[in-house]
Amino acid sequence: MSEPSAPGAVRLASAQGRWVLLTAVLGSGMALLDGTVVNVALPRIGEDLNADLAVLQWTVTAYLLTLSSLILLGGALGDRFGRRRVFVIGVVWFATASLLCGLAPHAGVLIAARALQGVGGALLTPGSLALIQAVLRPEDRARGVGAWSGLGGVAAAVGPFIGGWLVDGAGWRWVFFLNVPLAAVCVPVALRHVPETRERGARGRRGFDVLGAVLGALALAGVTYALIAAPNGGAGSGVLVPAVAGVLLGVLFVQVERRRADPMLPPAIFRIRQFSAINAVTVCVYAAFSGFFFLSVLQLQVVVGYSALQAGTALLPTTVLMLLLSARSGELGQRTGPRLPLTVGPLLCAAGLLLMMRVGRGASYFTDVLPALVVLGAGMVTLVAPLTATVLASVDVDRAGLASGINNAAARAAGLMAVAALPLLAGFGPEAYRSPDAFAAAFLRAMPLCAGVLVVGALIAWLTVRSDALRPEPGAEEPCHAKTTYHCGVTAPPLDPGETREDNASHER
Repeated sequence: MSEPSAPGAVRLASAQGRWVLLTAVLGSGMALLDGTVVNVALPRIGEDLNADLAVLQWTVTAYLLTLSSLILLGGALGDRFGRRRVFVIGVVWFATASLLCGLAPHAGVLIAARALQGVGGALLTPGSLALIQAVLRPEDRARGVGAWSGLGGVAAAVGPFIGGWLVDGAGWRWVFFLNVPLAAVCVPVALRHVPETRERGARGRRGFDVLGAVLGALALAGVTYALIAAPNGGAGSGVLVPAVAGVLLGVLFVQVERRRADPMLPPAIFRIRQFSAINAVTVCVYAAFSGFFFLSVLQLQVVVGYSALQAGTALLPTTVLMLLLSARSGELGQRTGPRLPLTVGPLLCAAGLLLMMRVGRGASYFTDVLPALVVLGAGMVTLVAPLTATVLASVDVDRAGLASGINNAAARAAGLMAVAALPLLAGFGPEAYRSPDAFAAAFLRAMPLCAGVLVVGALIAWLTVRSDALRPEPGAEEPCHAKTTYHCGVTAPPLDPGETREDNASHER
């Protein structure tokens, strides 16, 4: 066991700092990798299980549903009981559920196991980023987050290549078995090299917002079910009832969170204008990304005629760009301020998605596919690291788990709604992925919708994100638990033992 280190005292350049980064990347990489390898496997899963498009949507959304619903609770559990402890539990849970996915005999078991995967993801995903924010020294966090974003983005982007190779070779079940050896490496490294951290005063607090978590999950489930069922059910009761129930449960969720003394989603945190603004940008960006990656690998296989491996390999340019440039993008965002990259990045991504409209029957990779992916990758490099760093910079380090959880919940819920709603909005029929002509026509309608959402995100960033949001404040070299620094330049003393974090979060930053 390595010697324990004080929170916020580990240098990124040290051996322990690199182990912490590796642990965070391995954990979050499992979740990101899984999200992209599954997309490549969808046509083969549908063929093997004789499933329609709705089953393929549920294969993606069942995971996103539990992930986005419980990720806030996962962040709170880490803050209270120890970020490393909850992170390790999440990695083990995720790997076990992955094994069940690979062994699933039919679509119902696969969808249920995917939902269980989301529970594990909700425990490990916020913890991976919170480890970096809580363990590293303040001056190293921006670079650490940039490296985490870049390497994590590589895991997400390389997923289609690995998934395609596995699907065309050993079979689609191996895209799930892949997570087991990754977990076998991640868990020992975390236990040996990562110090335990938790929110100050957390041990004295009791109870969790289980009601809020359940209401949030049911609200998302109702709306998701209605969106996926609509192409078959039209405006019948089988669609309207879950849709209305989902909306009403969402309203009830908001009311419960406002009235609870210790809510899963503290409303006071949204009084921080910069935090609310950056989460709005997150929703737009990740809704578009999720819709694109869900449909693009299907377009390449169903319409262009690529094998799973060819479709995965086609997406490698985004991998290369993320690998080479994301860490530097985090540093650049800190120097120039996040407003510019968070405006330019979504616009570049929107241009890349519009260029994908040229990808159809007989498309050339070098003149049609590659230019679109290079522009998209450039946009992703520009925005991902500054976006993540700005989210964490808008709150104090003791709220790292909660802030990470909220931002991840926003991203995953946006992806969930995009995968559920986009086929309906673009006119994909239940059997569309079996017909190249029908799928190609709907794909042409879907890409402008995704691009439009990215343009909205760019406008929100330009109008609401401050250029100085990542600027270091005087005294930033001191451990963050010693004082709370507000981005308006006002420094407040540490919280008294009886003062709640919600009281602290209610200040404007």
